[in-house]
Amino acid sequence: MSGSLQRRRGELVKVYPSETRTDRRGNDTVAPSKNSFEARAALIPDRSARAEVPGQMHIDVVKMITTADLSGVNIWSRVEWNGRWWDCVSPPGLHIGNRHTRHWSIMLRARVDDGGIIQ
Repeated sequence: MSGSLQRRRGELVKVYPSETRTDRRGNDTVAPSKNSFEARAALIPDRSARAEVPGQMHIDVVKMITTADLSGVNIWSRVEWNGRWWDCVSPPGLHIGNRHTRHWSIMLRARVDDGGIIQ
């Protein structure tokens, strides 16, 4: 068996890698792809800030660890997990090791408006 127990029995996430599109004016823009792939990942809470008074933002950040190939994922990509949409806040990092310990990690931040609709 390869990979840690945490990653093998982790939760299913839907990853939307980024792609370059041409808008109506002919400009190239980068946006999340409509095509996604599922991966099994461990999601570890990193930090959060609860809104104490009206007008403050509620922030949730988690670290996602997976053995799935995240080479097409960057800060324009999105992840759907636990009924919420998450933005990638840093490029994914490949942690090289033997086949049992090699993995990718990436930091995710929950979308404030929870509007992850990809057009």
